[in-house]
Amino acid sequence: MKRKTWIIGGAIGVLLVLAVAWAFAPKPLEVELAPVTQGAFETTIDEDGKTRLSDRYVVSAPLAGRLARITLKEGDAVTVDMPLAQLSSVLPAMLDERTRRELGARVEAAQDNISRAGSRIARAQVSLDQAKNEVRSSEQLAQQGFIAPIKVETDRLTTLGAQRELEAAAAERRMATHELEQTQAAISATSTGTGNSSFTVRAPSAGRVLRVLQTSEGAATLGMPLIEIGDTHRMEIVAELLTTDALVARPGSRVMIERWGGVSMLEGRVRSIEPAAFTKVSALGVEEQRVRVLIEITSLQSQWQALGDGYRVSVRIVTLTEGNAVQVPVSAVFPLPAEGANSASGRPMAAPRFAVFVVDGGRARQVLVDLGARNGSAAWIRSGLTPGQQVIVYPPATVKDSQRIAERKP
Repeated sequence: MKRKTWIIGGAIGVLLVLAVAWAFAPKPLEVELAPVTQGAFETTIDEDGKTRLSDRYVVSAPLAGRLARITLKEGDAVTVDMPLAQLSSVLPAMLDERTRRELGARVEAAQDNISRAGSRIARAQVSLDQAKNEVRSSEQLAQQGFIAPIKVETDRLTTLGAQRELEAAAAERRMATHELEQTQAAISATSTGTGNSSFTVRAPSAGRVLRVLQTSEGAATLGMPLIEIGDTHRMEIVAELLTTDALVARPGSRVMIERWGGVSMLEGRVRSIEPAAFTKVSALGVEEQRVRVLIEITSLQSQWQALGDGYRVSVRIVTLTEGNAVQVPVSAVFPLPAEGANSASGRPMAAPRFAVFVVDGGRARQVLVDLGARNGSAAWIRSGLTPGQQVIVYPPATVKDSQRIAERKP
């Protein structure tokens, strides 16, 4: 009996020791896990933009005189050479002579503008021919598998931009020619020296009336703005980017246009970047250096015909595209202290290193990774991980290498 009591007591003691050891043993750290995936990866610059007409014309009075009331209203459609306003000459002969001299100078300026527009057309034609040759070459290389399909799409967008540039140059020459014709007609109207001649101001281009600057009848001076017209079928977007972002938003980059009021997303491309930056104060009172980026809408005009001048939109400029990238949530990547960095000694700082915690047999294992790029949700890993592995997202400060972990249940 006594022996049996000792056995039972010993067993109870062993159980108590095991229970105490289990209670005080370190428990697995609960963490949130996510899989390593593989697929398309993009980095973008997100910014607000504003639409504006690519071509707008402010029609001014080509000579001084009496302006009749303009009956056109905002939104009215106009055609080329359509009458916009009527001027009647009321100037004495002495002022007419001065006017004719001023108009003579405007004739020379209009002739120079025609020559400049012709040179621009020639340059645009050369650029278009080069872009077409590049597209043909890219299509052949893409069929053979030497370049990515995104390169072909970029070359096609460049060709489209060159075509639009040629059209804009042709419109500029038409505008300069019209200005020359208007000025020559004004000279003819004032050559008689009488005060009862009239002159008709005509539209330089087809489009719609944007603003009527002088609605009432009255005296008009030489060069006074009368009416503003523009082609609503030719629209572009202006976005103000930080100068650091503008360095990677190169001309030809793909642009996704969102939150413009329509159902579907519109497509666009960066046409050009203005060479001069400006200072802008942010909503937080911080001075920022920004530069205007001009974006051309490449979607069909029927998809965005409801857009008007000065409408607000959101743009996402694609700066990097990788078709088959290994990715992890951006919250899984963390930096490591740089080795051998000593800025006080004048030696260059070492390149930053990055790592993730990978799940390996129920334990966390720290793995160095080669970080290619990251966006707002994902990080592109060049090397160090394979698809299908599990990584720790938002790793807590208490997690260590080889520490036991368990997935946190939602």
